[in-house]
Amino acid sequence: MKIAFAGKGGSGKTTLSALFTRYLAAAGAAVVAVDADINQNLGAALGAPADDLARIPPLGSHLDEIKVLLRGDNPRIASAEAMVKTTPPGRGSRLLDMSSRNPLHSRFGLPASGATLMVTGPFSEDDLGVACYHSKVGAAEMYLNHLVDGPGEYAVVDMTAGADSFASGLFTRFDVTFLVAEPTLRGVGVYRQYAEYARDHGVEIRVIGNKVQDDSDVEFLREHVGTALAATFGHSPFVRAMEKGRQPDLSELEEENVKTLGWMRDSVDAAEKDWARFTRQSAEFHVRNARRWADAATGADLESQIDPDFVMGPEALEAQRA
Repeated sequence: MKIAFAGKGGSGKTTLSALFTRYLAAAGAAVVAVDADINQNLGAALGAPADDLARIPPLGSHLDEIKVLLRGDNPRIASAEAMVKTTPPGRGSRLLDMSSRNPLHSRFGLPASGATLMVTGPFSEDDLGVACYHSKVGAAEMYLNHLVDGPGEYAVVDMTAGADSFASGLFTRFDVTFLVAEPTLRGVGVYRQYAEYARDHGVEIRVIGNKVQDDSDVEFLREHVGTALAATFGHSPFVRAMEKGRQPDLSELEEENVKTLGWMRDSVDAAEKDWARFTRQSAEFHVRNARRWADAATGADLESQIDPDFVMGPEALEAQRA
């Protein structure tokens, strides 16, 4: 399953992204964790040494290389230069699985807490004042567009804060979005905004209340988000230690919070996997981008890149391997 962690800045979404990644990996699952947040703190939250993190090639700095790889020999894509972040895969594209054979994992991944960590990367000196962060996150969107994940496999993405991910179709690339909300008006305000933007796109949003201290905090969240409230994290010395840069053993996590992580995994596993919708939404947002800016920017008819007879998923991956 593909899972997003979203929420306002400071809500604890990076910490919970890391904690959920560690929980899945400790259970023996195949997990890829992608840091798509402008602040780039997921690696540290997973306990990766700073020297190792500094050596990870950022996805956002190697877009041309990624495009060449993903284009494959798709005849509808004239060149790698003609690809944009929403260009959907089709017959001949290079689809990706979750194995060690995945060339993006081997090229851009770092082992961290039993998972494979990839990062979109921070702003470079050349970006300052002239670029937005969507150029970096576009690499994660291309990765997810071409990724075929199977049972017991998880891609966990730590998103940018707030509703910034709605600047592209990235928000539709997930089977479940966990929105981390503190029991405050600002915390639940991000949920309302997210839910409004996602309303017509079949996005499965589940609110995880964080930093909950008592029953009144739970009632506050229920009052403001209703049945979207899925679970809560209470006061946690374990999480507090993580936020201070320490890495306690997962066996030290409080029992109630272990149960919450278990429920989160069960709810993700029970989510519907709809490859037809995933494919359709890829095409819809590519058309939007083509008509708004991408056709003019590339000088090409990018809608012709859409393969009308292609459906993303396990069957397409098997056809590629044949």
